[in-house]
Amino acid sequence: MKKKEKRLPKAYRDLKERYGEFLHAVESLGVSVKKAGPIDEKTAQLVQLAAAAAIRSEGSVHSHTRRALEAGATPEEIRHALVLLTSTIGFPTVVAGLTWAGDILGRKR
Repeated sequence: MKKKEKRLPKAYRDLKERYGEFLHAVESLGVSVKKAGPIDEKTAQLVQLAAAAAIRSEGSVHSHTRRALEAGATPEEIRHALVLLTSTIGFPTVVAGLTWAGDILGRKR
């Protein structure tokens, strides 16, 4: 198993093993939509992080927090991207997103 694959959540690795062609298509779609416009990788990850928090997807918040860091976002930018959502998705959902992002940011200290 490659080093990057080891970092993927077990549920994702299991899904990829069971439905490899499907996961390949999903991953290809992600690459395609990022190439379709002018938004840089860091901004794209912050947008996807915000969307993940909005739908209250803990796993996706974890994933996009890691990816945002890898794309050059600072912990402060990640937190700010989430706080900016307060008037749109509400304080409790923002706090949940910040908590989930903190799960990853706490490991990066």
